[in-house]
Amino acid sequence: MPAIQKILIANRGEIACRIQRTAQALGYRTVAVFSDADADALHVQKADQAVHIGPAPVQQSYLNIAAILDAACRSGADAIHPGYGFLSENADFARACAEAGLIFIGPSVEAIELMGSKRLSKIAMLDAGVPCIAGYQGAAQDDATLLAEAERIGYPLMIKASAGGGGRGMRLVHKAIDLPAQLRTARSEALNGFGSDELILEQALIEPRHVEVQLFGDQHGNLVYLGERDCSIQRRHQKVVEEAPCPVMTAELRQAMGEAALKAGRAVDYVGAGTVEFLLDTRGQFYFLEMNTRLQVEHPVTEMITGQDLVAWQLLVAEGQPLPLTQEQIRLDGHAMEVRLYAEDPAADFLPQTGRVVAWQPALAHGARIDHGLFEGQSVSPFYDPMLGKLTAHGATREEARRKLLRAVQDTVLLGVQSNQRLLEGLLQHPQLISGDFSTAFIQQHFSSHASLDAYVPKAEQLAIAVVLFYQASALRHRAPLNGWRNNASVPLHYQLGSDEQDWSLSVLARKSGEYVVQAGERTLELKIIEHTAQSVTMEVDGLRQRHAYRLHDRQLWLFTHPGSLRLEDRTHAPIDSQTNVASGTLKAPMDGAIVDVLVSEGSTVSKGQLLVVLEAMKMEHPLKAGIDGVLKRVQVKVGDQVKNRQVLLQVE
Repeated sequence: MPAIQKILIANRGEIACRIQRTAQALGYRTVAVFSDADADALHVQKADQAVHIGPAPVQQSYLNIAAILDAACRSGADAIHPGYGFLSENADFARACAEAGLIFIGPSVEAIELMGSKRLSKIAMLDAGVPCIAGYQGAAQDDATLLAEAERIGYPLMIKASAGGGGRGMRLVHKAIDLPAQLRTARSEALNGFGSDELILEQALIEPRHVEVQLFGDQHGNLVYLGERDCSIQRRHQKVVEEAPCPVMTAELRQAMGEAALKAGRAVDYVGAGTVEFLLDTRGQFYFLEMNTRLQVEHPVTEMITGQDLVAWQLLVAEGQPLPLTQEQIRLDGHAMEVRLYAEDPAADFLPQTGRVVAWQPALAHGARIDHGLFEGQSVSPFYDPMLGKLTAHGATREEARRKLLRAVQDTVLLGVQSNQRLLEGLLQHPQLISGDFSTAFIQQHFSSHASLDAYVPKAEQLAIAVVLFYQASALRHRAPLNGWRNNASVPLHYQLGSDEQDWSLSVLARKSGEYVVQAGERTLELKIIEHTAQSVTMEVDGLRQRHAYRLHDRQLWLFTHPGSLRLEDRTHAPIDSQTNVASGTLKAPMDGAIVDVLVSEGSTVSKGQLLVVLEAMKMEHPLKAGIDGVLKRVQVKVGDQVKNRQVLLQVE
């Protein structure tokens, strides 16, 4: 097979940048593709060449096979790396690449097709002798058959979309009476998400661990596994924390799971990077879950404990070269942990967030690895997955890796877009995580009422820092020596700061240059500015000195809070608005997105809590419900409309 010269990366964001980094370091040329929404994205900036492939919606750009192949032809690329997500596990895309004379950096079409079907892959795994969960994976898909099979399997059971992943089309059912409705919902999600409404049923394992094995094969029949990863800490079947090795792994269990993964790979003559996922119960029994025929999001933890670059391995294999190591040569060193940084608001049921990144300073100073596609000034759009990046750390021990990762989470500055940083900090500090004693139910059990899920209430110290920054900004608008001048300088200056529906009254008194006394509620705080720039301030608050990143523009302040951020407005001179009733009849969009369903019409009688509109943003559907009983007086949107955050959708009176 000829050597690869130029690689088109059929993806975006963090993974596109990650692939570029290795490819360019090894001397390959890279081509980026981009939609209208990504014209200025980091992966576009860093590529050797870039090709526009269509409008922002994924169906018209990153899922547009013809446009991507045309981009490869125009740029002279001879290989395509699909990354993960989008077309990475699309057999038609892999086939189209081959027909166009392009090297597809991934497994065979046959392997993708088989493992892309949960139903067919499970049949194949049973035939190969891989342990599987009891269930139904037959071709008959009528309700009567599924209801009868459910009775045979017993409850609780899982409904899964055969073509699905990421938790979509998946339902846990505890009672037979709930099954018909859950089947309808799962079918709808599966059809909309994956183009197939085929389902399988499986016995539900209660509180297992999710453990996966990294597999790698070449074109010479060599197949190895590179240890395992524990991905048990999940929210709604989406991984949040990943680590390698698994905290409860033994040498015997690792070998058994590794051998089972090899059986799975050999069943499809697997070539390239793949992951075999298992569920591990409390007795130490494991069962095949699925195989992902691509590079995983969480591959950095494997790279850290093996010392291998898995993207480099992918390129070697794609060129027809043998694997660089045999099974006996693979060594696991230390421990690695990774968390996923999402643009979402945990206090608003994890609603995806959009907006402009006003500051981005990844904490790389203490050995953390941070994979991302962010830069200051970019906009986080509603069209794609809300994951912004991954923070990973390696240590000689699990505890060392955890401490390093916690520090990276606490010190990474992200301003302008709400994120899950406080949740990640809470997870990494939880005693159950520290002990390694957890299951897939960890977040559900321990974080249903955690402080990180509440709207953040700023501390008095943070409010004091904010009011001094507002004071300084006001003073600097005047030329010296009039900075801060007032005819009653010994009287404190009063401020009203606000965030969403909260307001705080504070006063600040400038005693001398750089020193202030702030009254915040019952607290009196003394502050001293040590160093001050337009982007950060080092301030001593009641004798404790610390640096804080911030951005202040047009009476709005973003303040970094170790971790996370705080957005405050100076409302001191703002006009008094009439208060809006909490139970408002005006339904507004909670974020930028697209209207995918309008379930009511003007003149309809609606009740509080009734589903009115479905909004799609960041690959998820968000149901919007009525806040009051009443009559629908005005509908201002229709299916297909793109809407902006806080845009009025309809009104109930």
